[in-house]
Amino acid sequence: MSMKTVFTTGEAAKICKVSQQTIIRCFDNGALKGFRVPGSRFRRIPRNELYNFMRDNGIPTDALESGKRKLLIVDDDVELSELLRDSFVRDGRFEVKVANNGFDAGMMVKEFVPDVVVLDIMLPDINGKEVCQRIRSDNTLESVKVICISGMIEQDKVSDLRAAGADDFMQKPFTVEKLLDRVCDMLEMERAANA
Repeated sequence: MSMKTVFTTGEAAKICKVSQQTIIRCFDNGALKGFRVPGSRFRRIPRNELYNFMRDNGIPTDALESGKRKLLIVDDDVELSELLRDSFVRDGRFEVKVANNGFDAGMMVKEFVPDVVVLDIMLPDINGKEVCQRIRSDNTLESVKVICISGMIEQDKVSDLRAAGADDFMQKPFTVEKLLDRVCDMLEMERAANA
């Protein structure tokens, strides 16, 4: 994944932690420079213009500078979450944070605004389905993808999770490589949808 040089309004909104409508308004009134894709209504924002806009408006530019995708791992199994974090960090394309319970996960999702949440559904304080519902009920988090993981779940519960807002489900045990592939596929699909 090379560093992006041009962003969609949705991507810019996520980086700036504002709504897509705010970015579109700033683009349309000239506060944020960019261009329209010829023959379409799509707006595109070059990296340097987004950087200038963020700097001029006091928005931290660290999310733009790293160029990495953000991943939040939520699992009360500390060994597993550390193993997953180390593997994703070693991959080099991800900025990773870990939460070991639902309460911390809720706080971190709002502050960190990850691209993907890997969510164990059996947490000590709250179940994963409820975490999904909370993420989905917040429209500033609509672009966050959620992959639920669990070793103990019946097939009918998987459809409940999807109904609650999970984008994908993986049965434990799984290999780290398989999870990494799934996350990359999901982000690839997201990029294609926003292109």
